[in-house]
Amino acid sequence: MARIVIIGAGMSGLAVASRLATLGHKVTVCEARDTYGGMVGRYERDGFAFDTGPGLLTLPAVYRDLALKTGREPLEELVRLRPVDPESRHLFPDGTAVSLPNASRGGVVQALDGAFGPGAGERWATVLNHGRTVWEATRRPLLEEPLPADPTALHTDPYPVPGTAPARRGLFGRRRGPRRWTLADVAAEELGGHPGLTALLHEHALRFGLDPRTAPAGATVLPYMEQSFGVWYVEGGLRALADAFFRRCEQRKVEFRFGTPVARVVVEDGRVTGVQTKGDRIDADLVVSSIDARVLHTQWMGPAESSDEWPASASRLHGVPGRVAVLLALRGERPAGTPHRTVVHAADPAAELAGVFDPGVPMDGRPTVQVLRPDDPSLHPAGHEAVVLTATTPSLDLDWGVPGVPEAFADRMLDQVDAAGLGLRERMLWRVVRTPEHTERETGSFFGSVPPPALAGLDGDLLQAPNEDHPGLYLTGGAAHPGGGLARVGMSACIVANLIGPA
Repeated sequence: MARIVIIGAGMSGLAVASRLATLGHKVTVCEARDTYGGMVGRYERDGFAFDTGPGLLTLPAVYRDLALKTGREPLEELVRLRPVDPESRHLFPDGTAVSLPNASRGGVVQALDGAFGPGAGERWATVLNHGRTVWEATRRPLLEEPLPADPTALHTDPYPVPGTAPARRGLFGRRRGPRRWTLADVAAEELGGHPGLTALLHEHALRFGLDPRTAPAGATVLPYMEQSFGVWYVEGGLRALADAFFRRCEQRKVEFRFGTPVARVVVEDGRVTGVQTKGDRIDADLVVSSIDARVLHTQWMGPAESSDEWPASASRLHGVPGRVAVLLALRGERPAGTPHRTVVHAADPAAELAGVFDPGVPMDGRPTVQVLRPDDPSLHPAGHEAVVLTATTPSLDLDWGVPGVPEAFADRMLDQVDAAGLGLRERMLWRVVRTPEHTERETGSFFGSVPPPALAGLDGDLLQAPNEDHPGLYLTGGAAHPGGGLARVGMSACIVANLIGPA
């Protein structure tokens, strides 16, 4: 039995703690805040409740596996899951609207043909078929296994660029075309530059903080996964998922020390031997850190002599965008037939991308806004509605601490959704604006950024830090392999638990 200290009680911390305790280890979790869940947070006021992080679950198989491997109850006995159908409704600046069914690629084809004309669905299906090729090539090395000691094979994008030689089975040995394809190239070439289809494709990248102009074509795996495996809602909000696995940790005798920030990771004779909190030292045979890798290396293990000593992914987190969320308490009931998720696309997509990703370019226009409107009476008083708006923004270029900046951006988000006909402002009782500063303060995420998922291509620029970091130290969570997103941090915890093994 090993003594293991886990830094951080976010979802990856809860997941790895429950797995390791089930394997027979003595597990202690140190959490700086007074609660668990990390980015899976909750805001409550006047009988309203809101998820402050992700609001929907993809790849629920990750948490089904966690539930079964750490206890006898299936996930559906821990939380109530229901598929979101339609998966999303998209509103475009020219007035076109399309609702996409959940986990039905054939249904998506029909919906796109109906909205954009015959042939649109076939174009989209071709792109998602290529996304399936990427999924099949990268699923094991990018989601299920530790990052290879030599990740060179993952430096190449497995997206089958038209005109190149057919790929051999698997990730290795694919011949590339004369240049790298980006997601924007896919939109221009395979989607014919159609503005609606382009907006659909780019929105998946933008939501994960990826620039479609530079993201590898293999990022098509993101819409492929969502439309193939479906999107799910946890009744009571995703915070209920964190509640369930916190209880599982308690059942497995995990010790939690809340309000206990770690001041330093103790390294002796080249090996991590514990952590120093502000109160005392906790000795450990192993330490698992779920915090941002760059914070870990620059603040808790002593400053590196050069950025070359940081894990490669950690030195790139500086440029990752953040998210703004507007929590809306609305008077009046949710209108019948309202979709759970609506995406209102920006009128000027090029200006939006420049404002989010190009240094020095102001983000002046109305952004693409995701609107989550769950049909869940537990989230609001009777006769009212709880709504969450989110948009991707620069995490550094906007000074969120300046009075009026967050409110002005929230006004633009509301203007955007109401211009599309949602009519939310007139029903508003109150609102709360949450910026990247909240993310940084509450989760320790560097600069309030949200790490993107790991992807193959770009010479490895989108790979995250390996899970084995230093003798006696393991990394999990969004800033470690296989990257950000609720499903991936669950996979990260599984990989780390398998690396450590049973007591």
